[in-house]
Amino acid sequence: MEPLLSYPDPLPDELSAALRVAGYASHPVAGPDQVDAAERLVTKDGWGGAVVSALDDLAGAIALCRHVRRREVPVAPLLLVIGSHQLDDLQLRDDLFDDFCVLPGAATEVAPRLEHLLWRVGMGLRPDLIEYGSLLVNLETYQAAVAGRVLDLTYMEYELLKFLAGHPGKVFTRETLLSRVWGYEYYGGARTVDVHVRRLRAKLGEEHAHLIQTVRSVGYRFGQVGWLATGGPSRGAEG
Repeated sequence: MEPLLSYPDPLPDELSAALRVAGYASHPVAGPDQVDAAERLVTKDGWGGAVVSALDDLAGAIALCRHVRRREVPVAPLLLVIGSHQLDDLQLRDDLFDDFCVLPGAATEVAPRLEHLLWRVGMGLRPDLIEYGSLLVNLETYQAAVAGRVLDLTYMEYELLKFLAGHPGKVFTRETLLSRVWGYEYYGGARTVDVHVRRLRAKLGEEHAHLIQTVRSVGYRFGQVGWLATGGPSRGAEG
């Protein structure tokens, strides 16, 4: 998929992280006058869509939306990101965007809304993802984020989180995790698993550390018991 046009430059951190972790490439511009020049530099077939933030500059965002909609080849689909206090400002402007998302607090909605828009116009190429609540694991970019915050993980921390999140509700012994995540050729002790779980919990943060639960005298479980009954992990592209 061609890169997305985004505004402003730079994008708000929360929005930039949500797009990056979901696997969407974007190129920010500071205003309407940069759109055409940026397009010539970064894409051969035109923009794949646009994500425009009005959080810090509503007038600038509206001007950008109006400009890309009035081009000979309009940029679409266009997702507008606003603050809750700006809802009234969208009145009579629904021709300037295809959908909108309200921040702060809903960064996890940005990628699904964008995916839906791209799917509607036949451009949906979302990468393979594992999602559990506010946790997002991108299987193509080897990244993970929780509540829109990108996690700084080592390779094995990522592999352990990916494995556990891909099997929510199931209990694994330390020995099983060693063989399934580290591989049969790994000869380290079970304490290796404990150390990595402790580091993962610290990086998830106090609010989300409970995602990895200790099952006394057995091992570890990801998520709540019975979660599978209400829906398993969402995968962006099952193959």
